[in-house]
Amino acid sequence: MLAQELLGVVTDGSFSQGLRVRLLDPAAVERLRVGSFVVVEGDEHRYFGMVTDLALATTDSALTADPPLHSPFLHRVLRGTHAYATAEIRPSLVLQAGSEQPQPARTIPPHFARLRQATAEDFACVFGREDATHFALGTPPAMDIPVPLDLEELVKRSNGVFGQSGSGKSVLTRLLLAGLILTDCVSVLLFDMHNEYARAPSDQPELIGLAELFGTTRVQVYTLDDRTDRSAAARTIQIGLDQIEPEDIELLAEELNLNPTFATVAHHLRASFGKGWIRKTRELDADGVKEFCARTGVAESSVNALRSKLARLVQRPYMQESLDTSIIDEIIAKLQKGTHIIVQFGRYDSFLDYMLVANLLTRRIHERYTEEVLEAQRFGSEMSIRPLVIVLEEAHKFLTPEAARQSIFGTIAREMRKYRVTLLIVDQRPSSIDREILSQLGTKIIGPLSDQQDIEAVLTGVADRSGLRNLLANLSPRQECVIVGHAVRMPVAIRTREYRRHELLDLVRARTGKATDESRLRLLIGE
Repeated sequence: MLAQELLGVVTDGSFSQGLRVRLLDPAAVERLRVGSFVVVEGDEHRYFGMVTDLALATTDSALTADPPLHSPFLHRVLRGTHAYATAEIRPSLVLQAGSEQPQPARTIPPHFARLRQATAEDFACVFGREDATHFALGTPPAMDIPVPLDLEELVKRSNGVFGQSGSGKSVLTRLLLAGLILTDCVSVLLFDMHNEYARAPSDQPELIGLAELFGTTRVQVYTLDDRTDRSAAARTIQIGLDQIEPEDIELLAEELNLNPTFATVAHHLRASFGKGWIRKTRELDADGVKEFCARTGVAESSVNALRSKLARLVQRPYMQESLDTSIIDEIIAKLQKGTHIIVQFGRYDSFLDYMLVANLLTRRIHERYTEEVLEAQRFGSEMSIRPLVIVLEEAHKFLTPEAARQSIFGTIAREMRKYRVTLLIVDQRPSSIDREILSQLGTKIIGPLSDQQDIEAVLTGVADRSGLRNLLANLSPRQECVIVGHAVRMPVAIRTREYRRHELLDLVRARTGKATDESRLRLLIGE
């Protein structure tokens, strides 16, 4: 080990509490930071871990009671001997002699094992290198070494991106989706509530949307509002009232202020009137309501209340009485063929619109994928069905403890990975999401969170909560995050890579060997 690499030696600690390292260089405490990826060299093994805390200590309490304030000479003499710094290290992985792959740490190094900064080779040993299935969201805060995620491992489970408003969640999500599309191991269905993923905002020309980055052959836009996306390739969504079933509006009970009996009433109406149950319910006169209630035993007040609430759905501009074709079937067919879909909402960006369309489309996906996987399992070919990742913004609206038990999103988060469908939930209030859902997320990408309840919630089901809690509390307000879960071999803090138009266009061309429509134009004009 080179002299300049040696940061300190292990002096005490335990497997459960972590290691305490005495730093040999007095200035090392200012070079290290909480979250730094470091290596401890034992006699037989190499341990990979993270700095979870930094502290100052003395060998004599008199120094703290009467410090030598005005003597630079004494400062130099005492610092590093009687006054010193320590670092708390949490080993996560160990590389045994003769082994090529690190394994979870089940032991600790001996006294005086040496601590050093991790090198590029250490990062590659633990996290791998960027390739067809590994994509780097960024680099360690104080280093310029990419930290790749294993995207094939990522998409096997539902995952989450969390962070307070303004912390850069949408940039993180864009980068992650760009990596998934590049890897081409899944299809992506993105519910874009704020119209910020398909194309760059006009006032931020340095950014780039996913449809611009990959072209309309790979990423297609569907919109509720035909004035949102004026490109010729964008498709306008229209939904027939005869395509809506009672289960589609159960998630809207809070938004529509429906009483607890509405589901029973809706199912009776659907059973009585068939696919046109909403239109026929709206057309019922007083005598019709009485006749229906006498036949089914439903209270008249409940029917009249539901009729009134359904008016809010009927009045949505994208709703039609009936349709011969289904835009939903069209979207599902494209997803199964490998096209990535962005659903925009434009002017119709209320939670009623968002929850209705997301629930309507996702329920059909659940039904279709479940049927096809079960059919394929009969022939042992279920792995031939292309996996799907559904991106859900404002996920707490769909995954509260009450909603998660009955909504299709709760079902997908808990069990749909066996049917090739997973969620990517994006949210700023994880404390509002059902704890069971949070505990089952495979990988969590966590930006700054100021609320302690949110920090506690997002760490549900994560080992070493205390060390990560301290790390999250010290993230920079923007462009920093912690990644923990199956897509990385150990928790790691990173600084997010820049999301710039030219750099991403070059990345796509380098990784695919093809130019997008925009990058072809840049080549022609000589940029």
